[in-house]
Amino acid sequence: MPYKEVKRAFPNRDAKVIAIINQKGGVGKSTTAVNLSASLGEQGKKVLLVDLDPQGNTTSGYGIEKEELENDVYNALLEDYPIEDLVLDTVEKNVFVIPSTIQLAGAEIELVSAMARESVLKTALDRIKNDFDYVFIDCPPSLGLLTINALVAADSLLIPIQCEYYALEGVTKLLESMKMVKNRLNPDLYVFGVVMTMYDSRTALSKQVVDEVNKYFGKTVFKTIIPRNVKLSEAPSHGLPVIMYARVSKGSLAYSNLAREVVRRG
Repeated sequence: MPYKEVKRAFPNRDAKVIAIINQKGGVGKSTTAVNLSASLGEQGKKVLLVDLDPQGNTTSGYGIEKEELENDVYNALLEDYPIEDLVLDTVEKNVFVIPSTIQLAGAEIELVSAMARESVLKTALDRIKNDFDYVFIDCPPSLGLLTINALVAADSLLIPIQCEYYALEGVTKLLESMKMVKNRLNPDLYVFGVVMTMYDSRTALSKQVVDEVNKYFGKTVFKTIIPRNVKLSEAPSHGLPVIMYARVSKGSLAYSNLAREVVRRG
């Protein structure tokens, strides 16, 4: 669907811009980005998903062939390419993606010399964000300039934390970075929520980690916990969110519940 048709389909919304972030890799950021956006789309919300990770897992998670893309988010950040021309429709009718490819890997270095380097993404997204209910930014597993751009562009953070040993490792550093950005660049930034991922009910460790995270973050933690689930792992290889690949699986039901919690939080 061309962006002009997207705009006509749902004008004048007040988007919530949420960065999905954790400096640790393998915690379920892209899985959450793909499946939470799809579940919100199924519930009638219009969602834009910005893939800011050079690995492009969110892009491929929606079946978009990265090798066939002529332009991606890199071009918007570093070449003033119109961001509205990057918006792609997906298999979920209410979800749209701004894709990423491996060329984004060079952006960390190239942004160093850019004007207003911390707010390039915000400037671009401000042009289109209010055509959507939610804008999710899938961040890379680092605290470099790409992530700083996400923190400046976002209203709030969604932090996935895996139910494994050292789950909170690095979270303190992330919160320090958030505080720095809040003090200097984005005074309204806050933690929207923490979601526990990769929960295995058979292990005492998973339960201990949930308890530990709840003590640390309190009411910020979502009640919905995302389980370890084979269907969640299989879905990306089919280019589908789990709600379309295996609707009645535990992973699908968990993300549907999480989406309802997100909507209730406003």
